[in-house]
Amino acid sequence: MPRQKSTHVDDPRAVGRRLRNARERAGLSQRQLAFPGCSPAYISRIESGDRIPSLQLLRELGRRLGVTEDWLATGSEDGRSDTGGAFLEAEVALRLDDLDLAERLYAELLEEAAADVVRARAHEGLGQVAYRRGAPRRAVEHFEQALALYGTPEPEHGDLADSLGRSYAMLGELESAIAVFERCLDAAERDGDVMRRMQFMVLLGHALIDAGNFGRAEELLGQALAIGKDSHNPSVRAHLYWTQSRLHAERNEPEPAARYARRALEVLRLTEDAYRTARAHQLLAHIELDRDRPEEALRVLAEGWPLLERNGNAVERAQYRLEEARALVKLGRKEEAAALAMQISGIIAEAHPEDAARSYTLLADVYEDLGDRPRALELYELAEELLRPTNPNRYLVAVYARMADLYEADGRPEVAYEYMKKAVGMQQAVASQLER
Repeated sequence: MPRQKSTHVDDPRAVGRRLRNARERAGLSQRQLAFPGCSPAYISRIESGDRIPSLQLLRELGRRLGVTEDWLATGSEDGRSDTGGAFLEAEVALRLDDLDLAERLYAELLEEAAADVVRARAHEGLGQVAYRRGAPRRAVEHFEQALALYGTPEPEHGDLADSLGRSYAMLGELESAIAVFERCLDAAERDGDVMRRMQFMVLLGHALIDAGNFGRAEELLGQALAIGKDSHNPSVRAHLYWTQSRLHAERNEPEPAARYARRALEVLRLTEDAYRTARAHQLLAHIELDRDRPEEALRVLAEGWPLLERNGNAVERAQYRLEEARALVKLGRKEEAAALAMQISGIIAEAHPEDAARSYTLLADVYEDLGDRPRALELYELAEELLRPTNPNRYLVAVYARMADLYEADGRPEVAYEYMKKAVGMQQAVASQLER
């Protein structure tokens, strides 16, 4: 019996029959059809009607067998969702980053849809477009509508869950992101899906690091390393190295952070995964800046920028260029840094509070160096306002300390003393959190 009722297939046993017929017509055994994340045993369960495959899995099985996911799901090439191949055209446009075309096609499908599952797929597509454009709140709205229409939980929709959790994280809603990734990880563990388990372990690890839960992140990533250390899949190994690097960087351990980042970069350079390669460049540049090597950081960033420019969304591109602005400040190129940081602030101010706050802090440093102390204080106050909800926060330590310095230089020692007390108290709170 299937585990639960689903609206994206007509009948689990019928799906199994169609999959078996297509596989046999292609002359493939279950083992030959299998791939990472879909074992021969899992294919056997689908064919017997005991498992309901996700849309993502049906799409990949269909691609390997030369049939459509619609036919595998419902036996129909057009009645369910894709008259004229519009969904296929929209997905290709999305993957080629032709977001205007993808958005128009998904919007037309939504407007013309009569069935809930068609509306769900259209909302999911529009959510992916919004995510790629760096509009996480709009993406979350579409993804949540899609899930309501599908009537099935996030683990049944891996691509949607991945982007939904990332969108929550971009908004600073880390509890929601963690909850999505936890549910998907639990489902992957129940199904014995190693690749999916690795995917959501890494995503969850990143979210936990952002939330400051380093103890849980380290435990989780230790398990992931144990599973993936012998993996021949370069993306798996690169993900693990990258996340380990982030963990060490957040703990102010630059040497191991740099070592893991370079391992990630070496692995990714051997793959065609341009997006992850670019993000590895970003992480390595961040670490080089923490090691006071701005020239090397700029070199690394220049090498990775063409990859992210083609593959990242607007917020991700802004986050990447934030490291460039940091390097320009360290090199004394203050006006260039100020202009760049102002652009960054306009893009990410409402997307990710911590990154927006870092941008404001950078701007404040620049204006302080340019002699505009009032503007610098105003920007530090904006950063404080954004960071306060995530208290305790290690970035607040630096913000309070810099505000104390500025008020002291401005001849206001009483105010400076109050901010220095805040800095010390926040530093103690952060240290206590790291010890948990």
